[in-house]
Amino acid sequence: MAQLSKDEEAFGALMSVAQAAERAGSLVAPLAGAQNVALAEADGRVLARDIVARLDLPPFANSAVDGYAVRFADLAPAGESRLRLSGRVAAGADASGTATAGVAVRVFTGAPMPPGADTVFMQEDVGLEDGFVRLPAGLRIGANARPAGEDIACGETALKAGQRLRPQDLALLAALGLIEVSVHRRPRVAIFSTGDELSEPGEALAPAAIYDANRSLLRAMVARAGAEVVDLGILRDEPVGLAQRLSEAAASCDLILTSGGVSTGEEDHVKAAVERAGSLAFWRIGIKPGRPVAMGLVGATPFIGLPGNPVAVFVTFAFVARPLLARLAGAHFVAPTPLPVRLGFPYAKKAGRREYVRVSLTPAADGVMVARKHPQNGAGVLTSLTRTDGLVELTEALTRIEEGTIAPFFAYGLLIG
Repeated sequence: MAQLSKDEEAFGALMSVAQAAERAGSLVAPLAGAQNVALAEADGRVLARDIVARLDLPPFANSAVDGYAVRFADLAPAGESRLRLSGRVAAGADASGTATAGVAVRVFTGAPMPPGADTVFMQEDVGLEDGFVRLPAGLRIGANARPAGEDIACGETALKAGQRLRPQDLALLAALGLIEVSVHRRPRVAIFSTGDELSEPGEALAPAAIYDANRSLLRAMVARAGAEVVDLGILRDEPVGLAQRLSEAAASCDLILTSGGVSTGEEDHVKAAVERAGSLAFWRIGIKPGRPVAMGLVGATPFIGLPGNPVAVFVTFAFVARPLLARLAGAHFVAPTPLPVRLGFPYAKKAGRREYVRVSLTPAADGVMVARKHPQNGAGVLTSLTRTDGLVELTEALTRIEEGTIAPFFAYGLLIG
């Protein structure tokens, strides 16, 4: 039977990342309310309602290429066909009334198909002579012709509620003729850092002080997650004042997000402040970097307390806070899919915790990407994030990982929205 660590004896067993995500999700409900926004302002917003196509896309049968439209039935059953050239239809023109029986019609990309025509020969595949078009054998019926509704049919669901809109989604909505869309309200997220040692960038540093990097990190990550940032600055290590500021933030925001002050040190006051102003659901997760992560409620407003070290802030936001924020925003969160890479290093870890190792990728001779571990492991080493490509995930059951092992890799782009 596994022995408990001193921390586990004192504070209870660590919660797994999956358990923490499930527990956090149970404490958060999607925000009520929706608003209509112009399509030009909808990138990154979360759809509040399904979008049902009000027309076929494309709305009419059209040519996919510059070429010659024919009726397949007019082609010779074998060998080359020879049809008289009659008519011309450009994109945007009206093709109704264009004769097609026994003839070829000159068409251009996007032009409506002439009535009865069902197949298009590419212009570079045909020959022209004396007003006739020579058409090679072998083309299938319907080639190079796009039927109405080929992309999406009228009445079909184009996009589902809960989807975070991307540029390609906006293109689809524009093609369907929409000029505005109903989206969920953006969550208002209050962020602040805690610690007497912190100074604002630009200020003169006092002895033993450091500049606050975490709020810059969180501002950007929260904004990329589609929320509105309410920056509350730096809060000093004073328990009663912290509790009051938490309560004030809860009154006007949908989520409170802090960094620092949630560990077990005598000067870590955020955990106690949350318990004074509300309730704590959990605060220790089996994740490295980032074990002390607090989750609770201040009044009815959810609270997440991240660790103080910036690398731990990045990792715990990506894997714990981001899914919760997506649920709050009404989005269907889809966990990023890692890519398999080959480890270029051995690694030892404790059982029972999930570790994320900062790595850079290089291709091996066989084409497989090899992950090289950053030389510095510290959770406060910011350059370990800026000089690497992503994180290798090592699950709870692993203890000794040999060089050459295939492991899941998360590129940073997958983790920041």
